[in-house]
Amino acid sequence: MDFSINENQQMIADMIKKFGNDHIRPKMMEWDENQIFPIEVFKKLGELGLMGVVVPTEYGGSGFSYTEYVTAIVELSKICGSIGLSMAAHNSLCTGHILAFGNEEQKKKYLPKLATAEWIGAWGLTETGTGSDSGGMNTTAKKEGDYYVLNGSKNFITHAISGQVAVVIARTGEKGDSHGMSSFIIEKGTKGFNSGKKENKLGMRASETAELIFDNCRVHKDHMMGKEGDGFVQAMKVLDGGRISIAALSVGIAKGAFDAAVKYSKEREQFGKPISQFQGIGFKLATMATEIEAAELLTFSAADRKNKGLKMTKEGAFAKYYASEVAVRTATEGVQIFGGYGYTKDFPAEKYYRDSKLCTIGEGTSEIQKMVISREILK
Repeated sequence: MDFSINENQQMIADMIKKFGNDHIRPKMMEWDENQIFPIEVFKKLGELGLMGVVVPTEYGGSGFSYTEYVTAIVELSKICGSIGLSMAAHNSLCTGHILAFGNEEQKKKYLPKLATAEWIGAWGLTETGTGSDSGGMNTTAKKEGDYYVLNGSKNFITHAISGQVAVVIARTGEKGDSHGMSSFIIEKGTKGFNSGKKENKLGMRASETAELIFDNCRVHKDHMMGKEGDGFVQAMKVLDGGRISIAALSVGIAKGAFDAAVKYSKEREQFGKPISQFQGIGFKLATMATEIEAAELLTFSAADRKNKGLKMTKEGAFAKYYASEVAVRTATEGVQIFGGYGYTKDFPAEKYYRDSKLCTIGEGTSEIQKMVISREILK
């Protein structure tokens, strides 16, 4: 694996830095405070090619690899975790599922709209009471002629309100059967398909999270991806790649928190010198820097395997587990270095602190990652 930054990565990093200064930093605290999903920002990201990073150019995407994709998420998340999260969910989950498992007709219809952010995508797997136990889902899809009728709900869904299309996994067989679930592409406006309660969250507040509700929602069989019963297996493969994106999100948040802490530690003086010169602070920064470096290497290693088409279930879980925990530790220490100011909204430390926690929960908790890793190493 080549650890040097390639030309595309540098271009993306420079582009996002400028974009963030112009379009994200001026309003991100207002979005956070009021839980505003800034859809206009994602339209602009679509114009820059960042809403279809790994989508081939033939479908309107940028045609980059997972290496460039990880770089994009890291750089966005250094500025604002909410923007990084929504960009990652759109790319890895909804768009990624269609790219991986859609037929040619489905790809041609949906990928150009998603890759340019003409449409925002959602992905529905999680349900109330069946978060980690997705095999126990209650949302059903019963076949009636050429249609499937969906009933049930999904919760904690990114872009459930603002998304124009959602990939939804529903039960077409027996509960608990890994081949008893199927995936469907459902467009907004389909009768019986609605949004529900919007969650009032601790962090990532500018990334929209809400319910999807299905009330006798009729979906034509042509909207199914793959064969009936393929949905759960597809979802697990999508999550393998999605975990790399959450690892990248975690690395970005950790880097943002670290950079803010370093800057403040050089400016803040106590007892006649900058606090960075005190060993207690210097050691904190040394630990933070080391852990971020390790998390970033794990993330790019998993991305490299994804690029090469190699199995990366274990490596994706390695990266997601470690990087998410590092994000929380780094953000926590960042608040500590800021002291009392770290507890106020006048400084960035508190937002990194709030945003970081989701990284240990979304797309499989840290406990689930340990289960995945232990299962893989004990085969």
